[in-house]
Amino acid sequence: MNLEIDKGLITQLRDILKQGWIENTRHGNCGSVGNILEDILGVSENNLPIPDLNEWELKSKRESSSSLVTLFHSEPFPRKYKFVSNILLPKYGWRHKLAGINYPANEMSFRQTINGNRRSDRGFTVVIDRSSQKILISFDRNYVDPRHSEWLKHVEMNVGLGELNPQPYWEFSNIYSSINRKLKNCCLAVADTKVESGKEFFKYTEFKLFTGFSYENFLKGLEEGYIYIDFDARTGHNHGTKFRIQKNKLMTLYANCIDLV
Repeated sequence: MNLEIDKGLITQLRDILKQGWIENTRHGNCGSVGNILEDILGVSENNLPIPDLNEWELKSKRESSSSLVTLFHSEPFPRKYKFVSNILLPKYGWRHKLAGINYPANEMSFRQTINGNRRSDRGFTVVIDRSSQKILISFDRNYVDPRHSEWLKHVEMNVGLGELNPQPYWEFSNIYSSINRKLKNCCLAVADTKVESGKEFFKYTEFKLFTGFSYENFLKGLEEGYIYIDFDARTGHNHGTKFRIQKNKLMTLYANCIDLV
């Protein structure tokens, strides 16, 4: 996409950089930096797998935050199993840390943020299989930390200690379709924050406009460990499976960048 046709967006973003401190009116919302920006630009909030602003996907970060940037949501195949809710959570899950406090005493959790560079302390990792054109989730009991030995006994009773069977996966073609719908062009907003008289304020300090997404770099990011697959499910509620990236690595996914400061 030729950035020349987005001069109107660039003008809007430069005007926002000049506005200085803006009050956060989205209290209690961890995504409020992006929500306030959407309000200013007149973008409707949605969770659909389409760009937020015409051909542009809006991403946002607090300057001081080291949290990951969510690229997109996608549940693993085979989807007929509802794999996270029906297999990972009940068979490989563990007691929720707030069970008996904020949740019922039998509340279970399956929260794992994993990549292809190493296995988690519960033995999970991401595997890029270029021969089958799939991204797979793998489990290996030999990498489970000893402090999870009681959990491992429950896994053995529930399903045994072999590889996941079937293994949850995403086909390359499915991931590429998600990227084409949502991430071909990306705008990353960075904001400084302060609190005065009990009120939070944002000041947008930088916008980065990215184009020319690289599918190969996306796969390399999973393999090298700076792109993650994030599972976040508890009894009765799957918060969704997300592909996430370190903020300072977002630029590695794109061939072109315009930096507005």
